[in-house]
Amino acid sequence: MRHLLSAADLDRTTAIEVLDAAAQMAATQAREIKKLPTLRGRTVVNLFFEDSTRTRISFETAAKRLSADVINFAAKGSSVSKGESLKDTAQTLQAMGADAVVIRHPASGAPHRLAHSGWVGTSVVNAGDGTHQHPTQALLDAYTIRRHLTGTTANPDGVGNDLAGLRVAIVGDVLHSRVARSNVQLLHTLGAEVTLVSPPTLVPVGAEAWPCSISYHLDAVLADQQPDAIMMLRVQRERMGGDRTGATGFFPSPLEYTRSFGLDSRRLRMLPDHAIVLHPGPMNRGLEISAEAADSPRAVILEQVANGVAVRMAVLYLLLAQERETLA
Repeated sequence: MRHLLSAADLDRTTAIEVLDAAAQMAATQAREIKKLPTLRGRTVVNLFFEDSTRTRISFETAAKRLSADVINFAAKGSSVSKGESLKDTAQTLQAMGADAVVIRHPASGAPHRLAHSGWVGTSVVNAGDGTHQHPTQALLDAYTIRRHLTGTTANPDGVGNDLAGLRVAIVGDVLHSRVARSNVQLLHTLGAEVTLVSPPTLVPVGAEAWPCSISYHLDAVLADQQPDAIMMLRVQRERMGGDRTGATGFFPSPLEYTRSFGLDSRRLRMLPDHAIVLHPGPMNRGLEISAEAADSPRAVILEQVANGVAVRMAVLYLLLAQERETLA
């Protein structure tokens, strides 16, 4: 693996390799001393042109746990606000000796441009670009699902397993979600059956060609398919506009959206006993998910955050480590 730009970059073998490496990384984080010397002397740059809390801190923590030097670059307060181009910013970072660039950008395709333009000679990791892709989020979601639904007493992390036969429902604002696009691709690659559930106004044009099924009725999906995992997507109201009542051009009111597509206590009871609830965060409590559902024992939302560090450690390790060291 030279870059990680899209979930489509991962075939089944490579995806399982990353998930298995993440399981090894997670095991090291239970130790008293969590740092590994694997990337000592390497420099990882977090290049964020969009606001972020979880993803940026997760990548920073992952790099530091691998003993890499970390440079955090935010567009606000930098020369970007004065008109500096992505090319000039990238070349400046290259001159500083960056070994990997983790980039989040509001423009879909910016990480691909950075990786293949010749501006930098480093590995590039996509930390989210526009409404396009967020591959490490899909990996941490798959890791969480695999651990809970395929793990055994002898193999609690499900090492070596794919997700064949599992049913996953992804619910909500698919139109604006890079998380949904990445998860559909990766979960399908790993053998899961994916169903998108959304208002028709929030389903992207061309989604019928994606490797999943589409429904506009959440209750029917819960009753008929009995999904093993349900992923609630954040309603991205900042991309929708709307008026003071909360009405947007995509649904009439928050109340109507919640009644039709929100995960509440009633719908939580419709899930199989073993099913888990995921959310990429941040959550709009009371809109796409109720407080009871978010805080229920079957919700693995905080675990997703913790797993994100292990997954991103695995990605950086596989991209940058010169030798496959034994993590014992």
